[in-house]
Amino acid sequence: MSPILKLTIAFGLGFLLGIALFYGRARANRYQNEGEKLLASALRRYFPSPDYHLLNHVTLPMPDGSTQIDHILVSRFGVFVIETKHFSGWIFANAKQAKWTQVLFMRKSSFQNPIFQNLRHVRAVGDLLDFLPTNSIRSAVVFTGNAEFKTEVPEGVFELMDFIEHVRSSSVQVMSANRMQFCVGRLEAARLAISGQTDIEHIQNLERRHGGANR
Repeated sequence: MSPILKLTIAFGLGFLLGIALFYGRARANRYQNEGEKLLASALRRYFPSPDYHLLNHVTLPMPDGSTQIDHILVSRFGVFVIETKHFSGWIFANAKQAKWTQVLFMRKSSFQNPIFQNLRHVRAVGDLLDFLPTNSIRSAVVFTGNAEFKTEVPEGVFELMDFIEHVRSSSVQVMSANRMQFCVGRLEAARLAISGQTDIEHIQNLERRHGGANR
């Protein structure tokens, strides 16, 4: 094969990969809420490649259905499995309680403990990346709105900029660049298509399991 032909093929493959990544990101953006878009934008700005790789709106199959993860930040310093909450008002939280409380305009509402919610996500990622040490896959719940915690903030729960600093402080390398790319490839291969149909089927799986209480 001539050098010119090799160069042409390499250019073509690079172009196609770039197009695929562009449209993949565009599809993910379409299905993200405001908080997820804010967090994704911040992570891309502060944590660029080659040391970091961000996946958004990841739906992974599981034996009993599927689970949907807001973000997975894969890095040489660990894999961060992220649940995003874009809330206002006051938040009353307890790491051990199944429900947390939001107070907004003097109205109370409860929502599922996002730490519990994220455990299923971490398990799904851990099952795929079972060759990594368990402690290298880390749960994070990130609040991106202007909510104010009226109780002690549980461990593993962050406001946006606190989470940025948390990732920055994780500077001990736990995998090589090649192993990191292998992790990304395995996650990309396993994830379901980013589409409305995937979301519908995921919601149906939730309803079959327990009425949609946990993604």
